[in-house]
Amino acid sequence: MDLEFNKREDQNKLKLSEINRLYNQIKKGGGDKALQKQHDQGKLTARERIDYLLDKNSDSIEVGAFAGFDMYEEHGGCPSGGVVVVIGYVSGKQCIVVANDATVKAGAWFPITGKKNLRAQEIAMENRLPIIYLVDSAGVYLPMQDEIFPDKEMFGRIFRNNAKMSSAGIVQISAIMGSCVAGGAYLPIMSDEAMIVDGTGSIFLAGSYLVKAAIGESIDNETLGGATTHCSISGVTDYKAKDDKDALDRIKTIMKSIGGYNKAGFDRIESAPPKENPENIFGIMPVGRSEQYDTFDIIKCLVDNSEYEEYKPDYGKSIVCCTARIDGWSVGIVANQRKLVKSGKGEMQFGGVIYSDSADKATRFIANCNQRKIPLIFLQDVTGFMVGSKSEHGGIIKDGAKMVNAVSNSVVPKFTIITGNSYGAGNYAMCGKAYDPRLIVAWPWAELAVMGGQQAGTVLLQIQESALKKQGKQITEEERKEILDKIVANYKKQIDPKYAAARLWTDAIINPVDTRKWISMGIEAADHAPITEKFNLGVIQV
Repeated sequence: MDLEFNKREDQNKLKLSEINRLYNQIKKGGGDKALQKQHDQGKLTARERIDYLLDKNSDSIEVGAFAGFDMYEEHGGCPSGGVVVVIGYVSGKQCIVVANDATVKAGAWFPITGKKNLRAQEIAMENRLPIIYLVDSAGVYLPMQDEIFPDKEMFGRIFRNNAKMSSAGIVQISAIMGSCVAGGAYLPIMSDEAMIVDGTGSIFLAGSYLVKAAIGESIDNETLGGATTHCSISGVTDYKAKDDKDALDRIKTIMKSIGGYNKAGFDRIESAPPKENPENIFGIMPVGRSEQYDTFDIIKCLVDNSEYEEYKPDYGKSIVCCTARIDGWSVGIVANQRKLVKSGKGEMQFGGVIYSDSADKATRFIANCNQRKIPLIFLQDVTGFMVGSKSEHGGIIKDGAKMVNAVSNSVVPKFTIITGNSYGAGNYAMCGKAYDPRLIVAWPWAELAVMGGQQAGTVLLQIQESALKKQGKQITEEERKEILDKIVANYKKQIDPKYAAARLWTDAIINPVDTRKWISMGIEAADHAPITEKFNLGVIQV
């Protein structure tokens, strides 16, 4: 290993270390005092409930851990969006678990909480995965009710999805382990089976104080909507559990009884580790996002035996297309080549830029993978499509549109790993969040934006200067630098992977070494949902 490799490795591992440090803070939810209060009430915390429920020594992945990061500070913050979402295994069955974190504002729903719950349901619906809700929530966070209550992709969509999943035969199980009030009461009762923990669980449309105010009736919450009431009188819940662990044990028993499923039929053989050490990724990836490296070196760290079969190797070299296996699964990989390459015409092509020939190649490769029923993996390190008169006259918009069309209409499951840059229309063509990847994750140094920070800063500065000139004002070079630095600093904050993860533009920021696990578990989940549509590009400009 050379000195440059070691420098890159150190810098990139520092970035991962920072992500891990923040994640450990996030896992504390509302803080140590709030966690202790949960224990004092005889309850497990959200993460403890999930740990107890999932099969021991089995793989799991957490979706949206950074949701709400650095948001809602004026409201005291909302770590992890106030809800923990994990894909894992219960009684040997893959499923998704959604647990309200009552240490964060009593589990109240912020706008990001609703978005994260909808993302969990989307994953369950796309992959036909059983979904388990561990309910402990005070309902909508009232100071922000206008941002969570009335619109299509907000609180009410949760219950619509409950009904849709039930109709589709997707298993839903709920355990009421704390508060469950108002509209939120519909979620567990629209599940297939619902249980409630005696003494700590309660469910009602209106609590005792609101009942008193509304109709003058005096009643305590336990009599109004506790476990005995709903298991013995109303029949709202199916089972009464003596404590959290008893409820979770019952869920395990229910999961044992679930029958098999019709598989999509994605090909899998015995897994083999890469011959290249995945840890090498830290030394391969440059610290500067404009520096070059060979994307094949990354692919070799991810695929079984470090073996792949490249598609059209001598054509469209700024995008790499190849078939390989990851943890035994057959996959098609579409990756941006980050080093300077020569086109078939002998012209140099910039790394990370999509050219017409590359877009054309990727379109055909995506079609082939759909024909062969091979899941697609997109490794994004893209600065966008090539610009300039030569590209425009050569039809770059037309060729880019064909690639976007292929990505949009692909019916095999897609998974996106943002390994570096994710800029502009390149984000779209390489299956950004808007193009329905089953999972989309970022490495700790990823950047998501319309363009890079320095370029964007320069453009925004020019706009400001033009506006000032129209007002008859001139700025000094010192003022110009001050404005540019301020613009770039703000822009850089927005392109940081934590900013994207906080808003659920990505599902997670992951250790690159865990990439194989995310892809493998994602394809296993997708295998629960047989493909019922046919790949069709529709109308395109040839």
